Amino acid sequence: MATGNRSPQPGDGAERDILTGWLAFHRDALSAKCDGLTDEQLVERAVEPSTLSLLGLVRHMAEMERAYGVWALGPQADLEWVWGSYENDAEDDIDCDVTMVAESMRVWQGEIRKTDDALGSHPSWDELCDGNGFSVRWNLVKLIGEYARHNGHADLIRERIDGQTGE
Repeated sequence: MATGNRSPQPGDGAERDILTGWLAFHRDALSAKCDGLTDEQLVERAVEPSTLSLLGLVRHMAEMERAYGVWALGPQADLEWVWGSYENDAEDDIDCDVTMVAESMRVWQGEIRKTDDALGSHPSWDELCDGNGFSVRWNLVKLIGEYARHNGHADLIRERIDGQTGE
């Protein structure tokens, strides 16, 4: 796995630096788990009966960037999901195939940029957001938690694919 351009774990300091540092660290960790794999490996399922794959995690994190970044930190509006309406308990990680890889990666990176732009427009992290009514801080911590949780899944999936481990 590539580690050269990854964000390091943040040091101690100001709250904004710590939280944005952890967000960058976890985004880069998921990216590194996908780095160097073929499209076929990115859609390989973890273990039956799970439908979880690295690409599924990327698609899910695009949704989390949208929900807790782009939408939550934006003006009041209905949440429009990235990949669909999720009716009948549909999930964003089911039935991923190789034709979805390029678009999924591009969209995930786009949602990251939009979240970063939205974060930059909020000088106070105590401010309640119009999108979901929670503070900027709450939404950022929720997003970091989503990455941390799913990066654990990504670690196991990557190890199963080619034996690679590490943060």
